[in-house]
Amino acid sequence: MNIHEHQAKQILKKYGAVVPEGVFGLNVEELLEKVKSLKTEKYVLKAQIHAGGRGKAGGVKILNTIDELELAAKELLGKTLITHQTGPEGREVKRLYVEESSNIEKEFYLSCLVDRASSKIAFISSDQGGMDIEEVASKSPEKILTTKVDINDEISNANCEKIIKIFNLNNNAKNQAINLIKSIYKMFISTDANMVEVNPLILTKEEKIVCLDAKVNFDSNALFRHPEIVELRDLNEEDSTEIEASKHDLAYIKLDGSIGCMVNGAGLAMATMDIIKLYGKEPANFLDVGGGASKEKVSAALKIILSDKNVKGILINIFGGIMRCDVLAQGVVDAAKEINISVPLVVRLAGTNFKQGKEILDNSGLKLISAENLDDAAKKIVEAIK
Repeated sequence: MNIHEHQAKQILKKYGAVVPEGVFGLNVEELLEKVKSLKTEKYVLKAQIHAGGRGKAGGVKILNTIDELELAAKELLGKTLITHQTGPEGREVKRLYVEESSNIEKEFYLSCLVDRASSKIAFISSDQGGMDIEEVASKSPEKILTTKVDINDEISNANCEKIIKIFNLNNNAKNQAINLIKSIYKMFISTDANMVEVNPLILTKEEKIVCLDAKVNFDSNALFRHPEIVELRDLNEEDSTEIEASKHDLAYIKLDGSIGCMVNGAGLAMATMDIIKLYGKEPANFLDVGGGASKEKVSAALKIILSDKNVKGILINIFGGIMRCDVLAQGVVDAAKEINISVPLVVRLAGTNFKQGKEILDNSGLKLISAENLDDAAKKIVEAIK
């Protein structure tokens, strides 16, 4: 689960990190009223969307007066920002954030994430702050330092010094940076975060280490332990079909292709998507109905797939284990009674009760195409939508 920059900064501040003072608003009037509490020569106005690259898209502005701020806020609120992370459709700005300006001396990059390969926490640091880290990695990999640390209650001073070595700070700033690393580490562990990214992390002319931007992502599977974080969820920033899928405990991710997929098991779902691409088409989604799905869950999954206007055909690929093929088949039939399935439907069933499942589908009156195996299914759905 992602949160907004202003929310991430408040959590970091709670754990001891230094962030600029700021206020957010859902409308211009609210924002201007809150801005009166800020003590600054210039105002930094930031669009709040769940995507990077806002500055290049016109989503970050530095203003000299309240009048300039009001005009810029009115222009920015409701605007659709298109960045390298939003896709071509962009993201509408529905909330704004204003913070005090900072006198920047140097910019750095700092992030913290779970390294699943080593079961450790990885800190990535660079003296090339304010840039896309992917670009730095591509052009100047020697400018990036990765430090992996064991998961403990605290992070050692030795590891902190390794992480910030690339920043080349004097003793005063170095001590601040060590305290920041400890704050981020504590917050990361305590909140079950997946990623904390500060870009840029800055050294001000007053020799203060400040988190000028912040992006935080949390492990959705651990949110039951953090109701206060769940309250920060902004459904306006999420795909409506993914929200609906989460209500039914379906693992669904919308993609840009034309073939909808319903599969049980993440590995099988990935293989299904791969083979669709192998035969020249693109999957419209990743959808894992899980090992023990009910017919109601299967019915909901099919409706979600068909709500995507880009879907020109559907491939159902079920290998029955805990998930019985007859349950899947009945779910498809039930869904078909409520909605009109007007696109080609290819079904491949194997495993537990696949004969009963095939019989239910054969007697349903649905226009569907049976497949013997995954390769056969992929060929048939690609041919069917041509």
